[in-house]
Amino acid sequence: MTMAAPTSELALDALLSAPDDDTVRALTSIPGDVIILGAGGKMGPTVARMARRAIADPSRRVIAVSRFSDNSAAVALNDHGVETIRADLADPAAVAALPDASNVLWMAGQKFGATGDPIGTWTQNVVASTLAAQRYAGSRTVCFSTGNVYGRQPVSLGGAREHDALVPDGEYAASCIGRERVFESIAKRTRTPLLLYRLFYACDLRYGVVTDIAHKVLHGTPVSLETAFVNVIWQGDANRLALRALTQAAVPAADDTVALNVTGPVVAVRDIAERVGTIAGVAPVFTGTPSDDALIANIDRLHERVPYTALPLDTLCAWAVQWIRAGGRLLNKPTKFEVRDGRY
Repeated sequence: MTMAAPTSELALDALLSAPDDDTVRALTSIPGDVIILGAGGKMGPTVARMARRAIADPSRRVIAVSRFSDNSAAVALNDHGVETIRADLADPAAVAALPDASNVLWMAGQKFGATGDPIGTWTQNVVASTLAAQRYAGSRTVCFSTGNVYGRQPVSLGGAREHDALVPDGEYAASCIGRERVFESIAKRTRTPLLLYRLFYACDLRYGVVTDIAHKVLHGTPVSLETAFVNVIWQGDANRLALRALTQAAVPAADDTVALNVTGPVVAVRDIAERVGTIAGVAPVFTGTPSDDALIANIDRLHERVPYTALPLDTLCAWAVQWIRAGGRLLNKPTKFEVRDGRY
């Protein structure tokens, strides 16, 4: 059965927050409340709504924590049964005052603007992480991370694996490694079940690699092929996997990693642009010479531990074309997948 393309933000958010049977089973299998720290970002609101929809027991709380500078985001979550708390997660007193919860998703962090605000980047990605890891020691925790911790990989190797050495490319990636090390250190000391959720390029229709490329194709802007390969995943799939990942959290062992690459298969940037062009009836324009390395991931471990059926790439491309042509709102936050110097 083919899903209809969302034609409004209400429909899009409803689709992004829809749990599948596997997500319902996962959250039913683990007891306790769920708290999402840093829930005001691009993914947080729909993850929180999905958790609430998946948990039938009304006595189990789903709590979203953020500064919520946009009050409408908090109101919308409240309307969907999610409790909201306004807090600065870099403030020790604010973090100490947060309610207990058995299940934690850490989604806070800073990427865009990292180059111009290194102190803010390390504050959000490392200092705040330290506070949260200590506050929720003992709780089942999924810490959102990023594929940037690996640095670029030779395309011929098929993508970074979870046990590969971490080689930061720029200050943002270094701070993300710091975030991971903080959570791992405290988890080992306190025997806290942890999973490092290394997400590569989730795609909403309002942002994402596919939207970036589709926007260029539809407007006749050349698509750079210098970074020739990417991984992409529909954000609805990434949301479901984030909640299911709580069941995969484990106390870190000295000889293994508790990380999981979360994304779709490696795909050529040219392929995405040509699919968009075919759907839209527009010939893409390309620029640049393909490099032999890229920020890409191997996802064998994901399919072994948390198998799922992905939204087809053709569907995502078609939805992006329809969304942009219909004047759907864009966040104007490019993924910068083309960046090759680590400066975001």
